Amino acid sequence: MANPYSPYSGNAPPLAQPAPAQDTTGPIIRRIGLSDLHDALRRGWEDFKEVPSHAIILCVIYPILGLGIARAVMGYSVLPLLFPLAAGFALLGPFAALGLYELSRRRELGEKASAWDALDVFSSPSFGAMLGLGTLLLALFVTWIATAQAIYVAAFGYASAAEIPDFARRVLTTPQGWWLVVVGCGTGFLFALVALCISVVSFPLMLDRHASAGEAMVTSLRVVAANPVAMAAWGLIVAALLVAGSIPLFLGLAVVIPLLGHATWHLYRKVIAPDPNQRPAPPRLPREKRPAADFPANLFPWRRKGGA
Repeated sequence: MANPYSPYSGNAPPLAQPAPAQDTTGPIIRRIGLSDLHDALRRGWEDFKEVPSHAIILCVIYPILGLGIARAVMGYSVLPLLFPLAAGFALLGPFAALGLYELSRRRELGEKASAWDALDVFSSPSFGAMLGLGTLLLALFVTWIATAQAIYVAAFGYASAAEIPDFARRVLTTPQGWWLVVVGCGTGFLFALVALCISVVSFPLMLDRHASAGEAMVTSLRVVAANPVAMAAWGLIVAALLVAGSIPLFLGLAVVIPLLGHATWHLYRKVIAPDPNQRPAPPRLPREKRPAADFPANLFPWRRKGGA
């Protein structure tokens, strides 16, 4: 069944039949397979090539991220938390990719899309719900960092590693280090599992249907329950791509994160059946063109009402 939301050719190939015994009070969940994950990634790559969203990711997010991590490691002696910090940012990824979902939505509708159109997500009627769920993911991230710190202290005490070689020797050549790796990775897996279950389609659903945060999280849980194998494979794909993108000084994430963001939108389209009763959203006002000199004030359109 062709996707009625996708005017450009071939956006949504035929999919499996909806799962039986669906809850009629929520969106209909489709059952998908591994081939659907591959197709979502392929379509995400097409979106990435068409919309240069990686420029924003590369020029804004990762220099700040790199400076923050460097400051933490060099200035506050939290070298043991470097890996948990890098890995933990995956928990915030679904929220950080909001603008990428908007770009994929625009391209899907045949509308003109540029990197700066990603900012239109701030004018979405459901942005408050998105912000609420993003705050929950941030709390999950902070809890993960605190837990990782506690695990390190349990293994090595409060004495911090002086240098990277010293830290690597502790982790790789001592029983305490092996225990740290096993327990730390196992605990991190549980945090990632929680984040996946509550957010795998939550943000695209809120952007598309203006659902509440609670409804979006319940729908994500239903998606995982209906497609355990596919969702487990998706989680592994995300983890593998994030690791691969992090190895070259995090530079690869400038490609990996936009790819995963766009692909998540297409995964949402595959796993959630279109709502036949959905009313068209009211047209959004055209975004006023602002000169570059007004940055970053042009990120906050509500402050322009008074002419400020």
